[in-house]
Amino acid sequence: MAMAGGREHVELIRNRVVLKEFSVHNVHTTDFPGNYPGYDDTWSQRRFEKNFRIDVLQMEEDTLEFDMIGIDAAIANAFRRILLAEVPTMAVEKAFIYNNTSIVQDEILAHRLGLIPIKADPRLFEYRSTGDEEGTEIDTLHFHLKVKCTKNPKALKDSSDPEELYLNHKVYSKHLKWVPIGNQVDLFGQVEIRPVHDDILIAQLRPGQEIDVVVHCVKGIAKDHAKFSPVATASYRLLPEITLLGPVEGELADTLKQCFSPGVIGVETVNGRKFATVVNSRLDTCSREIFRHDDLKNLVRLGRVRDHYIFSVESTGILPPDVLVSEALKVLITKCRRFLNELDAVQVD
Repeated sequence: MAMAGGREHVELIRNRVVLKEFSVHNVHTTDFPGNYPGYDDTWSQRRFEKNFRIDVLQMEEDTLEFDMIGIDAAIANAFRRILLAEVPTMAVEKAFIYNNTSIVQDEILAHRLGLIPIKADPRLFEYRSTGDEEGTEIDTLHFHLKVKCTKNPKALKDSSDPEELYLNHKVYSKHLKWVPIGNQVDLFGQVEIRPVHDDILIAQLRPGQEIDVVVHCVKGIAKDHAKFSPVATASYRLLPEITLLGPVEGELADTLKQCFSPGVIGVETVNGRKFATVVNSRLDTCSREIFRHDDLKNLVRLGRVRDHYIFSVESTGILPPDVLVSEALKVLITKCRRFLNELDAVQVD
């Protein structure tokens, strides 16, 4: 019994992060070779391939939720950081302002234009060469924005609504028009190149005010500037695990249910008595409300599965989220190959 209890304790340390009232335990990875007698923790590709898997749980047009299981935190975090900052996109790099009589300063206007996501597949383009100011059809996209506000001759005299009084008084991203250069019509004629969203407000005008801008879009990564980030957010969390250490009955069962997010704890009635059960730990938000109840906090163990990561990826719309994940994996593979090549070069020297 003592040996079984000891092994169970070791398994808890190795595989679970445990949340206490005032601390978090087992936060460091400890399953390295030789640390635990009786465990073979030497790295094995066969064992890794057996344990590693990715389960896609939800995929919509711009959002993706999937589980990455059997991986170390360092690799999971590297993958997240690549999604945020190293998957390339096309974004506005230069704004040539020929006329701007709006109240928006030129610098602010250029900044707002730079943050508009452009619906263009970056895999079809090359990086612009250093020092190249003009660009070519393989590395640059041109957009033209020209809007002038005028009075609406059909507006009612007593109207005070700008929507009725003025024409083109709001400048939206839909007013950005792609201007093909070189042979881009032949290269991308079947591809719709435009801002991702048509309703991004850029500026507001009044009669007589005008904006006339030409912008150049280039390929880049968010490590250089945030405007190139392909995701609105990319995050992960460990899979929650809630364990009842003893029976929770009666009014305590209802109290326990209220301590967690809806759907985590269920209350069943058996022979007229209420019993609490864990329904879906995944929905837990780690509030630790349970520790405010002295009669409950010793009956529940809050944990996280160490090697089970729940990823949430929200695309800006430039590329589908599943494509972003695939491209991030390619970047990670390229980094690994570069590192191996560097090691080989050092050994040769």
